[in-house]
Amino acid sequence: MESESTTGIHCLRGADMYTKINEMMKIQPAGSWPKYHNYNVEKTTSIHQLNYICMKHQYTKRQSSQKVVAAFTGKFFQDVKLPQQKTQVDGVLFPAVLSPNHNTDSTAVEELHDFEEAIRAQKAWLESLLQKSGAILFRGFPVASPSDFDQVVKAFSYVEFPYFGGIAPRTKVVGRVYTANESPPHMGIPFHHEMSYAPDFPTKVFFYCDEEPGEGGETPIVLSHIIYEKMKEKHPEFVARLEEHGLSYTDVINDEDDPSSFTGRNWKSKFNTEDKSVAEERAAKLGLKLEWIGNAVKLTSTPLPAIRFDKESRRNTWFNTIAVTYSDTAGKTFSSAGGKTVQIGNGDPVPDHAVEDYFKIVEEECVTIPWKKGDVLLINNLMVLHGRRPLLKPPRRVLASLCK
Repeated sequence: MESESTTGIHCLRGADMYTKINEMMKIQPAGSWPKYHNYNVEKTTSIHQLNYICMKHQYTKRQSSQKVVAAFTGKFFQDVKLPQQKTQVDGVLFPAVLSPNHNTDSTAVEELHDFEEAIRAQKAWLESLLQKSGAILFRGFPVASPSDFDQVVKAFSYVEFPYFGGIAPRTKVVGRVYTANESPPHMGIPFHHEMSYAPDFPTKVFFYCDEEPGEGGETPIVLSHIIYEKMKEKHPEFVARLEEHGLSYTDVINDEDDPSSFTGRNWKSKFNTEDKSVAEERAAKLGLKLEWIGNAVKLTSTPLPAIRFDKESRRNTWFNTIAVTYSDTAGKTFSSAGGKTVQIGNGDPVPDHAVEDYFKIVEEECVTIPWKKGDVLLINNLMVLHGRRPLLKPPRRVLASLCK
């Protein structure tokens, strides 16, 4: 909003100021830090200081003021290089790592607000970076609590993805924030695309480190198209069958959570009902064949694509949950629900030697960055698989939020 004082001074305030920023950035790319009048705008200048400068400018100079703010906005984030990152064929780092490019005397509340507003102003650029890299790690920002994380997620204005039909035990923490997985932290979780076993799945996944692990407990990530390419090179016939027939998943779910399993969510939570007839209706909507076994239920999916073509990147991806039904031969302990199995969509079994090679490939190609308190990791779920390393030394608390 523009407001005029008795002296004719104009100010851009609140969300409207960032609308002006976006308008200016369409015609004025963010460049070097400018000087305007007697104000030397440095990289340490905060949004609040820039708004004050904006207030000092006359109406006829408003465009110059907008250029100042646009230049600041373009410099709010700075690229950071970590030793664990990998360089893709096109030179893009995986994952991208961003930190704040300023130091201010602002309060934590003001700095969090600045972070949220910069996300809104730079959303198009951030989405472009996410598409190029596959994942963005935000490190060093003042995200101190689950509520702060919830505000950051909302700043992106993505539609929330309801966790309907999911298999992981999760509890709501606040707003759009949930526990990531409540299985024993000393057990690892194999690489997977979130809800790739379902016909509908989130396109983006946020993770937040609320309590930094003492040792272990990382969330490794890997580019899915690389896994597809290497598996196709090593097992072309198997991959061809996956492309033709897909995969069918079978699971036996109890009426109470299994705390020993990362896929141990009970059927009442999965279908959000205690009524068996309602559960049957909702299972059918998910393409699941349901068979009651006492108070437990056996669910069998119709064949789902195991290889998906990502329209944005123009690449095939390894979009399946084969690994969930196997124990890792590389020595890491996975604990899946006892009744979970997978087979090729035509009824053929999945060859064990192909899965063994898959585990080796993902370990060779993945990136594992230790968590730090306040980290926010944004993953493109259509491009990137993620997992969990066993926690070797507590504590650890990592939260999640799913988006369409």
